[in-house]
Amino acid sequence: MESAARELETKVVKNEQVRKKEEISVGKSIFVGLQHVLAMDLFIPPIILAGLLSFSVADSALLIQMTFIACGIATIIQAGFAMKLPVMQGPSFVPLSALAAIGTTSGMGAMIGSLIPGALLIALLGYPLKIFSKVVKRFIPPIVAGTVIVVVGFSLMPTAIGSIYGAEGSFNTNILIAFVTAVVLISSIYIGEKAKTKWKHIKVASVILALGIGTGIASFFGMVDFSSVRDAAWFALPSIFAFGTPTFELDAILIMLAIYFIIMIETTGTWFTVGNVTEEKLDHKRLNGGAFGEGIGCFAGSFFGGTPVTGYSTNAGIIAITGVKSRKPIIAGGVILLMFGMMPKLMTVIASIPPVVISSVFAIICVVIMMNGFKVVKQAPFTERNMLVIGIPIMLALFAVLMPADILYGLPSIVTYFVSSGIAIGAIAALILNLVLPEKKEDTGLSPEVNVN
Repeated sequence: MESAARELETKVVKNEQVRKKEEISVGKSIFVGLQHVLAMDLFIPPIILAGLLSFSVADSALLIQMTFIACGIATIIQAGFAMKLPVMQGPSFVPLSALAAIGTTSGMGAMIGSLIPGALLIALLGYPLKIFSKVVKRFIPPIVAGTVIVVVGFSLMPTAIGSIYGAEGSFNTNILIAFVTAVVLISSIYIGEKAKTKWKHIKVASVILALGIGTGIASFFGMVDFSSVRDAAWFALPSIFAFGTPTFELDAILIMLAIYFIIMIETTGTWFTVGNVTEEKLDHKRLNGGAFGEGIGCFAGSFFGGTPVTGYSTNAGIIAITGVKSRKPIIAGGVILLMFGMMPKLMTVIASIPPVVISSVFAIICVVIMMNGFKVVKQAPFTERNMLVIGIPIMLALFAVLMPADILYGLPSIVTYFVSSGIAIGAIAALILNLVLPEKKEDTGLSPEVNVN
């Protein structure tokens, strides 16, 4: 009788916590949702991809616009209907190299077509197959997830740094602009992290602040051209397949299937982080729902030409800062993304930011991504076996990134696509090494943060 009363009391307390979590006004939802959007920096990946594909300012603005719309749709699907967890969806950095290789070699139609089958497969793994949660438990322990995140940050650094060296204009001027932009970003992050006053919110807008100051300095040197902004419309509805009708090439589809699996490793780590912050349990049902939402979001995004989406861990920090754990601000954030995506003039302003400024911010973001991976990896004891699982994938990723382009000449397309992505090579190496290297008791000194029941 006493235990039944205690159980009833626990249920009442939990129901009250859920009710309070969801009790938030529309105004506050919009305000907090806007903070989530500002913290995401989701315009960086499409700008980088546009640069790799040598897009014009107009096409770059269109890609950014379609990415915002894709992320808005994916966020509303994931937070509202699928996983029902406060997770913002943004463009993943993982597929950038592979997408650029496919787009450059086979055209935009093949690039868009390569996104569709993998997205549908991820959705099917969630529902109706309901096996994604088992895949997570079997293949994605923290040591693999952390190593993949390290590889993502590490592999993208040469792209960021190379873009600074290769930017148009005087080398000395570019280095000065990149240095000042990076200092502003690092200072803003540090001040926001350490401050206990109103200045703590500066971290949320650190990227926007760095981009603004960097662009201001670049304009002083005559490196900014906003002439395209005048011609851009204030409002425009999204276009289906804006970059061309999708075509389906087997080689491109196969490499993107591998990339999608890597994205799911990345996004699973985000789900665990958000689950810890919100004190929500990630059971089989929620993980499978998350895979379904991720797949449907990526599928919807492919129709608009947006890059594959992933859960953004930065938003877990916003939840911790604001203390608002409700899904309502996340859904509001998704709506805001949709609205921003229908404003071509705003997208053109973003696309007009000088590449050297974008690349400087991107380089620091790569560092943040890499160090977040090390935070996950450090949970594992540094035994000889674990050091191989962590170290060899990083080495192989660097091997792929530094491979001379002429070596790839004449090779089959699928080999070119695969080798051009250091992230794909590093992630697959981490998965294989973790499976084949014998694991002893001393190698598993992890205290899992989330139990999947």
